[in-house]
Amino acid sequence: MTFTTPPRPLDAEALFPGLAAHRATATRLHPRAGRPTARDSHVGGPLLWPAGEPWPVCDEPHRYSGPLLAVAQLYSRDVPDLAPGSDGCDLLQVFWCPFDLHGPTGYGMHVRLRWRRSAEVREVSAPQPQPERVGFDGYVPEPCVLHPEQVTEYPYIELLTGELGERVEEWEDAQEEAAYEAEDEDEDETAAAPPTYQGDLSVAPGWKAGGHAAWNVTGPGSTDCRDCGHAMRLLLTVDSYEWRSDSESWRPLPAEAEAGSEAGSEPGSGVDANRPTGVAVGNFGKLNVFACPRDPAHPHRFSVQ
Repeated sequence: MTFTTPPRPLDAEALFPGLAAHRATATRLHPRAGRPTARDSHVGGPLLWPAGEPWPVCDEPHRYSGPLLAVAQLYSRDVPDLAPGSDGCDLLQVFWCPFDLHGPTGYGMHVRLRWRRSAEVREVSAPQPQPERVGFDGYVPEPCVLHPEQVTEYPYIELLTGELGERVEEWEDAQEEAAYEAEDEDEDETAAAPPTYQGDLSVAPGWKAGGHAAWNVTGPGSTDCRDCGHAMRLLLTVDSYEWRSDSESWRPLPAEAEAGSEAGSEPGSGVDANRPTGVAVGNFGKLNVFACPRDPAHPHRFSVQ
């Protein structure tokens, strides 16, 4: 089955011609329940992990020291916007600790990435290690196959500066005021809200590779490489939801494939088309992973939004 993003409700570059210079593509991954193999790009399935190679464990100083959870793996052949790895690596593997016990607060995530050259893996490790216990069910992904799709994105609204930023902010304020006025007038509750830059025209929700990062919780933060100072790029977004109430225009088609899933469903209401992976990041937000374009071997940076 093919999943596609509906056309944007407005042409962002026609509204704001200056946006063309900031255009980027992202690959929405559209994970859906399935039975992936180690040779597939997927979420929550078996990894292409060489037999005999030690499985990664959490080495952070806390009471858990077991194996990391395998979250996903992405082959560059399947994901056009996946940034290349170092030394010809074509496979990205993502792990995390099943407990929130890390960092300066003692409640942060611990994420680890592994790039490898898939052609070098002859014998795959099986069975693969699993933690005996987890601190949060939202860290355990459901097995999903992927349906990659490229889309166009524009920067998060607070990153737009100068005259362009002012014009977008003014337009956004007017759209939001129109929505409030419609509510006050008790108009038809089924009427669609006016499109907004943040919700409908800029950053796609859901799991994706590349594109622009959303900063809904903290506001824009530094993503400079700690090794060389170069500005890092968004490598991957791991999202708790495929869309939200303010971004439902990104809900993928075909509609019948999403039957029974409500955009406003409560967190923890079960795995459906809007939460196919069952993953929950932070307070049901998203994890942004950044990589250095100058040298992919430099340490990655992470931000929970």
